[in-house]
Amino acid sequence: MRIKKFVIGMIGTNCYVVSNENTKECFIVDPAVCDKNVISYIETEGLSLKAILLTHGHFDHIMGIDGMREKFQVPVYASEKEQEILQDARLNLSAAYGGGYTFSDATCVRDGEELEIAGMKIKVIETPGHTAGGCCYYIAEEEALFSGDSLFCASIGRTDFPTGSSSQLVRAVRDKLLVLPEETMVYPGHMEETTIGYERKHNPFI
Repeated sequence: MRIKKFVIGMIGTNCYVVSNENTKECFIVDPAVCDKNVISYIETEGLSLKAILLTHGHFDHIMGIDGMREKFQVPVYASEKEQEILQDARLNLSAAYGGGYTFSDATCVRDGEELEIAGMKIKVIETPGHTAGGCCYYIAEEEALFSGDSLFCASIGRTDFPTGSSSQLVRAVRDKLLVLPEETMVYPGHMEETTIGYERKHNPFI
């Protein structure tokens, strides 16, 4: 597996292109905008895009969906509990940053569900609190977790946005994420990578 990070959009969102080096298939996590460098990377590397995965529905993680799907006809996956946020420009905060953006064609996934995309098994882990339907994607064989805005290096996501809950987020991170193997690499929605082991020892919010 190869992970290529692009920091894109007005908030500096980490967008990941995750590829299977054997099959040349890939998926994208959280396309903040339809970035030409992301498209160029996929094409230059000869990759076949299979899906877009959303960790949650805030505007700075979703506004590249339409542009990417115009170029690549692929499904979009998001938690079933995040559909209201995706479809409401006020809840996903896009109304405050322009004309507003909504998306209503996501394939719903549930906590514990295992997706098979690009030759990889990806487990859905619901982590509500930053938003009601926030989730993470865990690839056990690769010891990789895409945590969105649920878990950051020595921090957790904000909970003062619509549908947020600090108690829910702390509980989800503690009970669902920090129980993963300590060598698991954490790829967050913003800032730098970390590990589960580091967060167990140093995260002051847990």
